[in-house]
Amino acid sequence: MERRAFRVSGFGVLIGLLALGAVLAWAGWTAGETWLIVAAIVWGIVAAVMATGFTVINPNEAKVVQFFGRYIGTVNQAGFQWVLPFTSKARVTLRVRNFETTKLKVNDADGNPVEIAAVVVYKVADTAKATFSVDDYEQYVAIQSEAAVRHLATSHPYDAHEEGRTSLRDGAEVAAELTTELSDRTQLAGVEVLEARITHLAYAPEIAQAMLVRQQAAQVVAARTHIVAGAVGMVQLALTKLREDEVVELDEERKAQMVSNLLVVLCGDKATQPVVNAGSLYG
Repeated sequence: MERRAFRVSGFGVLIGLLALGAVLAWAGWTAGETWLIVAAIVWGIVAAVMATGFTVINPNEAKVVQFFGRYIGTVNQAGFQWVLPFTSKARVTLRVRNFETTKLKVNDADGNPVEIAAVVVYKVADTAKATFSVDDYEQYVAIQSEAAVRHLATSHPYDAHEEGRTSLRDGAEVAAELTTELSDRTQLAGVEVLEARITHLAYAPEIAQAMLVRQQAAQVVAARTHIVAGAVGMVQLALTKLREDEVVELDEERKAQMVSNLLVVLCGDKATQPVVNAGSLYG
């Protein structure tokens, strides 16, 4: 797990080293004492050793500090810092990163081949895990993202032909599910997934034309269903108004004929030609 490493301001340590070294050198030179000269030389060696602890950290960046192979902590305060000498410092960026997966060809839940791709937005949340738990956290996230997208595509159909069934075209629900699955997969690498969303979704070329015809047929059926429902309501309203306002009394046969004529007019694809009855209603 990530923990904070010991660090102090690099400017303070640098000023202290230079000031003390200058005092020792001046005292040894002016006094001519051998022990002061030796002390200045020793201090120069110590200063060179301590200088190995200096490091510069940029904004939204961290340094993972190791002392002879042992993890001693992470420094993420931006600026000129000083940590323990003889340590190695691995740079880890904390910036938000994103990438888009390649277009994957998989079978959806109904067995239809589809092409799918997604964009993933993430950042490093635990520098220790990102450095030591996996070889390369960027490659790890990329591979796990493709695996999650494949699993998502096989779990849902391209189109939901049943009520209450989630399809790949339900953007918000699918994005939330993909983000949750990716978060679980990348937690081991110390990565936080901020968002994952599908950017490309289409039927494979070999079935695209057939599926287009199917979608068009489904839309036609849905439109016809809506038209018929509206026409039935209008016919019912017309009969009710005629009866309540006592405009005309119709027997069952005439009602059936009127219903048939109104449905033809309301549900027909083309405009109907009106016929004026100049004679008796029952003629």
